[in-house]
Amino acid sequence: MLPYAAYLRVYEPLSAFAKAEGRRWAEYAASPGRPRRAGALAAEQAESLRRAIMLPSLPAPERESDHAYVRWSEGITYICPWQTRLRSWLALSRLRTAAPSLTRAAFSAGHAHAAVRDFARWRSQEYSPRVYIQGNTWSVPFAWFVPFAADERWLVLGAPGDPGESGRATAAGTRTLVYATAMSQARTRVAKARGVIRPARSRGGAAPWGDDPAALVAGLKEVGAWLAEFHPHSLVELDYGGLVHLLDDGALCADQSVAEVTASISAVAAGEIEFATAMYQRFECRWRGLKALEQAS
Repeated sequence: MLPYAAYLRVYEPLSAFAKAEGRRWAEYAASPGRPRRAGALAAEQAESLRRAIMLPSLPAPERESDHAYVRWSEGITYICPWQTRLRSWLALSRLRTAAPSLTRAAFSAGHAHAAVRDFARWRSQEYSPRVYIQGNTWSVPFAWFVPFAADERWLVLGAPGDPGESGRATAAGTRTLVYATAMSQARTRVAKARGVIRPARSRGGAAPWGDDPAALVAGLKEVGAWLAEFHPHSLVELDYGGLVHLLDDGALCADQSVAEVTASISAVAAGEIEFATAMYQRFECRWRGLKALEQAS
């Protein structure tokens, strides 16, 4: 079973990488032995589990992963490196800050300190480390839906040969809900949303964003800054990942979160606050219910 987490990914074209690195990724994309799209997330999770069940368990792998997610569009190859080591370092840093007792229980002091030291040494040699994959457990943040349009959804319910909404059949039963768009579209949509939500926030009671509109603004700012780090001709992908196993077929088919977020923002821009509030509350109710499962026994 995959972890109950969703992922926001950026895929850069081969031309965005240094010459030698781009050549290596081109060879990787053509390799018959690499994890295919349908099983790549499971392969990435299996690699993490192997490291976790080692005695003692390791907070980060000793070397960076050679794997990546691969997409093709209009004859162009796009690459999203797994960056398992970097993401593990970052996760350890967050865990040490948020739950130091859990960190001590999960890892030996020696291995944790060694990972922190290796991360510090690596950062001293990197000008600005970029993370191609963002993860979030038990729910999908509001800001992650903003870069996409409702018709950019691809849903497969898991039967072998199921063509999904995209018309592309799958070779194996893979339950998937994915949105994908061009970087230019993603940046434009995030910028427009920030332009709507910030003025609406300043009007106090006229905004439909609930008790903490500042959190929405901060989330959009963070996503916008992250997208700005990458090549302008990249692709952006939202993958529900393991969250699809929390929803039955009917719930997945009915999930129109991107459409609801888009409608709420557009309605505020048009001054239709009542409709905007209804769309936002519908969205919030769905994801509040899912996130509550984290505390279920």
